[in-house]
Amino acid sequence: MKYFIIAGEQSGDLHGSNLVRGLKQHDPEAEFFCWGGDLLQEAGAKLLKHYRELAFMGFVAVIKNLPTISRNMKLCIKQITEIRPDVVILIDYPGFNLRIAEWAKKNGFTTFYYISPKLWAWNESRVKKIKKYIDRMFIIFPFEVEFYRKHGIDVTYYGNPLVDETEKRIASFPPEGDIRKDLDLDNRPVIALLAGSRKHEIEMVLPQMEKVMTHFRDYQFVLAGVKNIPDELYRKIIGTSGIRLVKEKTYEILKIADAALVTSGTATLETAIIGTPQVVCYKGDFFSMIIAWIVIKVKYISLVNLIMGDEVIKELVQYDLTEKNLVRELKAILHDGDKREKMLADYRALRERIGPAGASSRVAEQMVKELTNQRR
Repeated sequence: MKYFIIAGEQSGDLHGSNLVRGLKQHDPEAEFFCWGGDLLQEAGAKLLKHYRELAFMGFVAVIKNLPTISRNMKLCIKQITEIRPDVVILIDYPGFNLRIAEWAKKNGFTTFYYISPKLWAWNESRVKKIKKYIDRMFIIFPFEVEFYRKHGIDVTYYGNPLVDETEKRIASFPPEGDIRKDLDLDNRPVIALLAGSRKHEIEMVLPQMEKVMTHFRDYQFVLAGVKNIPDELYRKIIGTSGIRLVKEKTYEILKIADAALVTSGTATLETAIIGTPQVVCYKGDFFSMIIAWIVIKVKYISLVNLIMGDEVIKELVQYDLTEKNLVRELKAILHDGDKREKMLADYRALRERIGPAGASSRVAEQMVKELTNQRR
């Protein structure tokens, strides 16, 4: 069968690549075409458009890039029409993917949605589009079962694919001493900085993270960089502060870190699965945050807190993201801090709730079953 996958962001590229590997197990003759990134390409999908050309963060950025988004939409529709896939698999990225879903459904294509848009956080009315244009929704958070059920959409939770990725990566790690040597670190304890994967969020959050360094002189600070961000951007912010920039080694850094400052997003859940105490940091431009405060309906912004339904990790957002607050919360989760042991216990409860590894394969098996039944 032919699969056309659309992943507009780095996390979607990761989950899409693991899904492709799972689909290959259950459909050995499969052909894959994608809008995604390097990981999907490495997994065996033909890359038609890289997510670097698609990722616009914030309401203002989207408005500024509407002509580009429109051109991308037309190109994607043209490619789907020419390839004629058995299914279009949409991964998160709702602004673009829901419009593709509407066109695909109206033109006779089967549509699967893998990794739900965060409709439970804002714009719940989009559920109507899911119900109308998506043949099957595959979720990755347990609380989404009840959310969709109340809207008359039957979904099944098969687990979270981040567990697959973290367990696979951690199992391949050498001893801690070797990781430190590979990262060119000394024996001092490590505080990890995860400042996000987009230029805009790095520019907003990393300067706040950098301010805490002078309060923790016995620690070495390691910035987990990503390859799609040029070194010059990081260097411009961290200057000669002594923060060590290490790119594409996020899991290794988290594994040896005593604590982490993490920009909200998928990284908060990855950090929790690995077991590193963290403080969530987020700051946006003024207009985007005003709109967010108006439309966002959930109590928490981090996936860990959303899954647990409680404040497992402290969230410092916008005007709360200050040097004073960061120092206080970071001290509380370091060794001998008053919040550390409680957070680690909550992490263990989180792992129980999200379930075991193998989600990507279980979802892939179900997708192939449904597509095979359709053919019959």
